[in-house]
Amino acid sequence: MSTNVQSSTTVETTVVPIVLAVSMGHLLNDLMQSLIPASFPLFEEKFSLSFTQIGLITLVFQGVGSILQPLVGYYTDRRPMPYALSLGMLSTGVGLIALAHATSFAMILWSVALVGLGSAIFHPESSRIARLAAGMRPGFAQSLFQVGGNAGTALGPLAAAFVVMAQGQLSIQLFAGVALAGMLLLAAVGRWYTQVGAGRLVARKTRLKTVVPLPPEVVRRGMFLLILLMMSKFIYSVSFSSYYTFYLMKQFAIPAEQAQVCLFIFLSAVAAGTIIGGPIGDKIGRRKVILWSIFGILPLTIVLPWLPLIPNVIVASVAGLMLASAFPAMVVYAQDLMPQNTGMVAGLLFGLAFGIAAIGAAALGVLADEYGIITVYKICAFLPLIGVVAIFLPNPRVTH
Repeated sequence: MSTNVQSSTTVETTVVPIVLAVSMGHLLNDLMQSLIPASFPLFEEKFSLSFTQIGLITLVFQGVGSILQPLVGYYTDRRPMPYALSLGMLSTGVGLIALAHATSFAMILWSVALVGLGSAIFHPESSRIARLAAGMRPGFAQSLFQVGGNAGTALGPLAAAFVVMAQGQLSIQLFAGVALAGMLLLAAVGRWYTQVGAGRLVARKTRLKTVVPLPPEVVRRGMFLLILLMMSKFIYSVSFSSYYTFYLMKQFAIPAEQAQVCLFIFLSAVAAGTIIGGPIGDKIGRRKVILWSIFGILPLTIVLPWLPLIPNVIVASVAGLMLASAFPAMVVYAQDLMPQNTGMVAGLLFGLAFGIAAIGAAALGVLADEYGIITVYKICAFLPLIGVVAIFLPNPRVTH
């Protein structure tokens, strides 16, 4: 077999075990992350926090990731650091131990910053490796990678409800064991990269040299519109991850544990939406998935604040499923725009997701203190209107 044929085969084959491994790493990472917002009711009661302070916790936690992720992605595109994935897990584990022993608001902020640092290291490099292992199925790989994160995020409220809320703040340190498991798993991914993945990267870069880059104006327009769409998506999403339990407790007078279960149902639907978005995008195109997701959700979000409890949770879950299907398509769409910088693009989009969510959470917290959490949800219902700009997305040439 010739070298060219070997290179082509190396690039095009999907290495499912590696994609599964980074997906599981994503699950563990985001499970630990999601303990933070899921534990807000505990900290709110223990430290008498306002909604503004809760928003500030999210701002610090997600803001660290927002700033650092594009920088990490830019660096690892040029100097891959697959073993840094384990270092990211270590930072998250240390942050959780510190959070378990926090005795002041300032200590909470310091602890969540360490967790944010761990995610900043994990997301761009793991997404780059998932793309490298994807072969000719980048949408499938990105969805599988992201559904791990969504599953971890969904499990967070259950962990908070049945462990943290039941046993108290100190029980958060138990989840440092999850970080240790993640370190061992991702060390194996690092070994695969050094033994196999680096060769795939060389073959892929050689192939991309034959591809004519898209015009700069197309890349700029596509990325600008993606940023607008992400503003709509992630500010609306963070209203659920940070405040949905408070909304349900206030609107329907249910206990915190029941509200956490409702949040778990919503986040499980988000995970389901993530897993379908990428493979569908492989078949029909990323742009169509983004359009379907953005436009389909608007009627649901507008009616949501006016529904009784059970219909509210059902409609919120359907809306979450539809909205989540767009993000894998967005990441691969952006990587198609800039195929030589897949790590930087992933870091940029994940960083924007963190940053937009952080600023959105802080702003929503201020609004909730001023006007009430129920009013905030009525305002957020119209955020998907920003998504109409999706009709102007360019239709780039698909590259793998």
